[in-house]
Amino acid sequence: MSAPTPTGSPPPTAASVPDGGSAQPLPAGRPPGFLAQWFALRDVAPAWEVVVLGGLCLTLCLAVWWFVTLGTGEQRIIGPLTLPSPGETVSHLPDLIFGGESVEYTEEGDPIPRTWAQRWTDVWSEEALPRNLFVSLRRLLLGFGLAAVVGIPLGVLCGCYSRIHAFFLPLSIFGRNIPLAALVGLTFALFGIAEFQKVMFIFLACVAFVLSDTAQAVRAVGSQYVDTAFTLGARWWQVIFKVLIPLALPSVFNSLRLLFGLAFGYIMLAETIKFGNEAGGLGSIINVAMKRNNRENVLLVLLIIPVVALAIDRALYWVQRELFPHEFGGRGLLNRCVRATLHAAEDLKHLLFHRAAASPVPGIPSTKQ
Repeated sequence: MSAPTPTGSPPPTAASVPDGGSAQPLPAGRPPGFLAQWFALRDVAPAWEVVVLGGLCLTLCLAVWWFVTLGTGEQRIIGPLTLPSPGETVSHLPDLIFGGESVEYTEEGDPIPRTWAQRWTDVWSEEALPRNLFVSLRRLLLGFGLAAVVGIPLGVLCGCYSRIHAFFLPLSIFGRNIPLAALVGLTFALFGIAEFQKVMFIFLACVAFVLSDTAQAVRAVGSQYVDTAFTLGARWWQVIFKVLIPLALPSVFNSLRLLFGLAFGYIMLAETIKFGNEAGGLGSIINVAMKRNNRENVLLVLLIIPVVALAIDRALYWVQRELFPHEFGGRGLLNRCVRATLHAAEDLKHLLFHRAAASPVPGIPSTKQ
């Protein structure tokens, strides 16, 4: 005989019973049908849905842009001097890539075709997009690399020793909360307006965040790992280099990847002033285009920057997955390469020290019979 159902409790339905499981009532207010799958709390969407929904969002944004700039002159909802249409913006892309090259014409009025050598010169000209993009990336890599070289070791020390962390805490708080616009003026006063100022601006804007995130990652390592290492006879430097740093590295690298994307936006502020005949960078292109009321170039640069930043972020994410597959689910190609390199270095070190210890010292007789 089956047990009677308690009074006031409805019998379980097929919809509330999982496959092969016991009766579990659906949460109150859960949407029925396909909506339950689309709006399931903390559900992971399939990859194809992510692509489709992302493309739908971009298509909707472009459609709104096209609609508000539809027509000519006063017929538009937003005038052409304020917001050019998508077609007008894309038509200026060749001029942006080649730096606004002037087309030469024959006496009959026909355009003279340019050679590949001339086009390469145009691409690498002072106002061309490729050269300015290269200059901005170079400044970003130098400044952010310097911030990582300085911030990561200091962050490790702050994460390991609370008194060192207390010493650097005021600088960390000040660096993370200083307005970037004020920092631009400060770097102009300290470092001038040349290339060194751009690099130091990125360094000062990022080093406090790198230090703070690194210290937090080291402090987040569980104390059981440290206790186990000391129990096995490890020394303090072995705990730091063989326990704390390896366990904190995935979080540190993930933080660096996210900060690099933010630093890409910071470089625009550093390039407000151009020095001499050098390429001014992407920020200089925007400033010059605004002064010339060339809204098309401004929009093109604003569209290109996220695309380049996303490409860099995806490349760094691939490196992150391959370096730390246990944390981010990669195949571990770079992790195996690093391990093989470290093992080869250890073998070489042991070989050299073993030979040095086994070689006879002059003046001391050998103990071998």
